[in-house]
Amino acid sequence: MVSADGFVAVLVIDLHFPDAGSLKGKRRELSSVKAQLHGRLGTTVAETGHHDLWQRSTLTAALTGGSLAALFSATDNVERWLHARFPEGARVERLVASVEDLRS
Repeated sequence: MVSADGFVAVLVIDLHFPDAGSLKGKRRELSSVKAQLHGRLGTTVAETGHHDLWQRSTLTAALTGGSLAALFSATDNVERWLHARFPEGARVERLVASVEDLRS
């Protein structure tokens, strides 16, 4: 039986910034990406890796939903947007759990 309490998706996002020539350049572009993920796509997002590399970054983003269908639709939108923005440099790992799974 599927829980009706809700679901959470965690996306581990690895990005490559081939045109960034410095940490400052990467941070400028990354700031825009994080703002878009949050404002347009409804994620909570944080930079969680590769802080000291100027052409790479790892983000962790989270989304919630009342149904798996709604959650998968939202995560699909995030992945499509990332692959459009970074056609050669985005990898997304998707982890999904129900609230019940998290309680166990």
